[in-house]
Amino acid sequence: MEKMTKVDVGNGEYRFKLEGLLDKKQISKNKLMRDTETDFKVIQRIAKGTITKVDIYVLARICDYLDCSITDIIDYQKKKN
Repeated sequence: MEKMTKVDVGNGEYRFKLEGLLDKKQISKNKLMRDTETDFKVIQRIAKGTITKVDIYVLARICDYLDCSITDIIDYQKKKN
């Protein structure tokens, strides 16, 4: 099972998958922070699903570094009725 944090937002949920992706690629948050020049608190918020505003430039740096797409890090799943 994929490691992720789910955050309920009314009609759906956000799935934050950065932590699982880092585990899979055997990259620490500290290494990601250093190599992408991203504040550790931002990486931690994305990993834990506590981020409230998304900086597309930060996501682009992370995606480029991890060779992945945004949906490999964060996605939205609408609830089924």
